[in-house]
Amino acid sequence: MKISHPVRSLELLVFLVFPGDLAFLPLGLTSMVLPNRSFTPKNRLRLGFVPLCDCAPIAVAQELGIFQRRGLDVELSRELGWASVRDKIIYGHLDAAQSIAGIAIALGLGINEMRCEVAVPMVLNLHGNAVTISTEVGPDKIGRGEGLRDYLTYQWKKERPFTLAATHRYSSHYTLLKSWLGRHGVISPEHVEIIFLPPSLMPRSLKAGHIDGYCAGEPWNSESIIAGTGWCPVTSAEIARGHPEKVLLLSGNFLNEHKEESIALVTSLIEACQLCQAPEFREDLISILALDTYTGASPEVLRNSLGPIFNTGIERVSATGFHIFHGDSINRPSMDKASWVLSELRNAGTIPEGTCGALSRIFREDLYHAAEQCLQDSGARLLSNVFS
Repeated sequence: MKISHPVRSLELLVFLVFPGDLAFLPLGLTSMVLPNRSFTPKNRLRLGFVPLCDCAPIAVAQELGIFQRRGLDVELSRELGWASVRDKIIYGHLDAAQSIAGIAIALGLGINEMRCEVAVPMVLNLHGNAVTISTEVGPDKIGRGEGLRDYLTYQWKKERPFTLAATHRYSSHYTLLKSWLGRHGVISPEHVEIIFLPPSLMPRSLKAGHIDGYCAGEPWNSESIIAGTGWCPVTSAEIARGHPEKVLLLSGNFLNEHKEESIALVTSLIEACQLCQAPEFREDLISILALDTYTGASPEVLRNSLGPIFNTGIERVSATGFHIFHGDSINRPSMDKASWVLSELRNAGTIPEGTCGALSRIFREDLYHAAEQCLQDSGARLLSNVFS
């Protein structure tokens, strides 16, 4: 699918990575770096994503032809939620996908007898999540969460439990939500029930009164905030600053059979992540994510967290750091990121305390460094052509 609107930033600039540098050159010079791939690509690379703001690198790489320039024929598959991503990776219906990191660890370590060879060659972003609470339970009743326990103990009158939703048992949304509740003394099942829903269904469930809040990625918090049905007491950056969020999940079979294509995929997404991080590209990014192919959310909703100011429903705060797509070691699938995910899953009681395994077999820094080198080599070839 080709983008149907002008992308202003890319009519002027192309991003190229050099060791320690980010250089800008006229777009007309990009023809000099179109790669002549030596591999013969498979018919299609099936790449899954869930409609969220952090599918942005995948959307940008597809809409701006970055995949194609790297010799890839990518077929995108929009999935409702993370269970669908997990199942399609297991059964071979997807070659790769945007994923929550917990699924990669669960599959790679064989938790709950669901072992599948997978690899994480890059982290797609940090942060991007928030907690949203129904406006019926406003800050006048619970503050920023510090009054939640007393409210549930003495004022909650509904016949059902106070109900919050997360996206998946192995998601950061679940571990972040439990961490936030625990900080405010809400640790007993009699206080709160946590259920699991696909992120795009959460705003309508909140509006219908089926749940009282949720932890999800954008734009689904802003969807409720702009509609006036929810407000945000805390973002994930405030709960766990620097936390890894979505990753690229590769099927082990695909990686083993198509290693060069796998590296080309990572290279393409690193390039796209650079664009997603650039402030001057944000309006173009909003236009892309607003397409029905991706989130289908309104530009107003998307701009609430991708723009400079985040309206929480009770105040307007800086959105700097809400979404981080690229930066120093941001996209590297390092052992400290893998260890954080595993530790949080243990703390949330999602996996047994004794669970262990070789995380380096799952989080593949070697693949990431190979992709970085490809990107640097492309930049070096361009400069050689320009100045020769």
